[in-house]
Amino acid sequence: MKYKKIGDILILDNKYSDNNFDELSRKHNVKTIMKIDHIQGTKREPIYKILYGEETETIHRENGCLFKLDLSKVMWSKGNNNERLRIAKLVDDDETVLDMFAGIGYFSIPIGVHSNPKKIIPIEINPNSYHFLCENIRLNKLTNVTPILGDCMMKTPKFKADRILMGYVKTTHHYLKIAIDSLNKGGILHYHETVPEKLINTRPIERIKAQAGNRDVELLKINKIKRYAPGVEHVVIDALIN
Repeated sequence: MKYKKIGDILILDNKYSDNNFDELSRKHNVKTIMKIDHIQGTKREPIYKILYGEETETIHRENGCLFKLDLSKVMWSKGNNNERLRIAKLVDDDETVLDMFAGIGYFSIPIGVHSNPKKIIPIEINPNSYHFLCENIRLNKLTNVTPILGDCMMKTPKFKADRILMGYVKTTHHYLKIAIDSLNKGGILHYHETVPEKLINTRPIERIKAQAGNRDVELLKINKIKRYAPGVEHVVIDALIN
């Protein structure tokens, strides 16, 4: 049986067979056991079933950060924890960071905790995720984070940034042009994509270059996050754009 523990809630995969949830809750010291079938829509809302307990709100601790969330309303991507810390350690003090598809602050909170940029601007479309984003800013006592509720397609062009995070997959490439247009000269783009293994070294960077127009694009790193599906990888492209 595979599982992941988020705060004091246990998430079982779809192949669970153990029905003794009371014993399982004591073993893992959790108040609730859930199954999340899938995440749907642009607002990344979970389709779930509660197997034990009632409460779905918890506080999860990761990399020295606190994340308050309700697993019946918002998603948690546990597989990206190393990437969240990697990005946080790249940010310089004088930077303005724009975090597209910010969720509950998966990237913005670690950046605020582990570095001290001039400004962090997370944009999130889901009101529930935005609520917990604001909660997590307060919970981690961050003063340089200005959250924005709205669609990245509409909100991103209102800002200019030195570093832009695009922590979303499947349709992220549709937002590349507005992200690049909002990136200052010499800025860094962190672009997430799910891509067939044979295209990892070509398709993501070609998509970036196609939307950059006359701007010069330098590939800094291709970082593999995790297997997304058979033969498909979730990768992050770090690109310097002048």
